[in-house]
Amino acid sequence: MPKKSESGPFYARGLRFSCTRCSTCCRFESGFVFLSEKDASLLGTTLKMRYDEFTETFCRWIPSSDGAFQLSLKEKPNYDCVFWSSKAAANEGGCSVYETRPLQCRAFPFWASLLGDEDSWEEAARDCPGMNNGPLNSRDSIEKWLAMRQMEPIISRNV
Repeated sequence: MPKKSESGPFYARGLRFSCTRCSTCCRFESGFVFLSEKDASLLGTTLKMRYDEFTETFCRWIPSSDGAFQLSLKEKPNYDCVFWSSKAAANEGGCSVYETRPLQCRAFPFWASLLGDEDSWEEAARDCPGMNNGPLNSRDSIEKWLAMRQMEPIISRNV
């Protein structure tokens, strides 16, 4: 959770962000896109697949610090997200399931891990041209994204 000072979290006055659709957060580096039940269901429906077929085809189980496993999208051998495609947007590439992309993708960069302190935010901003640019997102708006993750928890299972 974000650290708070007497004046609130470092983003108390809001943060600027506007996605440039550069795909940097979707490509080139290994990472995890964790899914909620709602995410997996919507993606399965979009792809006209049964739930189990979707998870077997496009997902993997990642060990978490509490000993459980969390459901994440697979990535391609070059570390692109399994749904990133060079044909998704007019000769630019992008997310092939953009309209039903997971909450984690929709919420970027308003993740607890990036909002914990200003250094974490600024480190991520070095790779993302949309961070610290564009319209101001209010503290309330940012905290709604954080609350959504609490309302749509990541699918987890014990082995």
